[in-house]
Amino acid sequence: MVELKSKSPCHGLLPLELGSVSLTEETPAHVSLISVRKGQNALLGDLLSAEHGLSFPTANRSIGTPEARMVWFAQGQAMLFGPKPATNLVTAAMIVDQSDAWAIVRLEGAKAEDVLARLVPVDVRANVFKRGHTARTLLQHMTVSITRVEDCAFQIMAFRSMAGTLVHDLNRAMASVAARG
Repeated sequence: MVELKSKSPCHGLLPLELGSVSLTEETPAHVSLISVRKGQNALLGDLLSAEHGLSFPTANRSIGTPEARMVWFAQGQAMLFGPKPATNLVTAAMIVDQSDAWAIVRLEGAKAEDVLARLVPVDVRANVFKRGHTARTLLQHMTVSITRVEDCAFQIMAFRSMAGTLVHDLNRAMASVAARG
């Protein structure tokens, strides 16, 4: 009998380290899309605060810690990373489990901004794209979400089916930056 084993989206592709930049995979316990129901913003905010110690992020922002983070995703939508959403959130929001849908990587290092500058049409310099800022944008030709999670670290999300392309494009940009010294 065949025994199936689950693999992460970047299984066998990561970690990578070139020069001062590293690329690792992140695998939060849960990833959930939370879409606020019409007119329920205040209730959802109260429930998120009481249940998870978080608030619903404003546009292009993220809130939280590595263990529990909310990342703005679209108008009225945010991703919850880490904890499984409390069941009573459904009174104010629609919740969809996205845990298997995304490849999530962490790009970190002194030259991480230089790597992203080669790939995205967003100014990710620290004086513009500060810690907690997030953007839905393109990385080369694929749609991604990029969040600055630390001074020299970014969380990048792409569709799971694009994991190989995501790692390939980041690896090429990392090699280019490393070659320049």
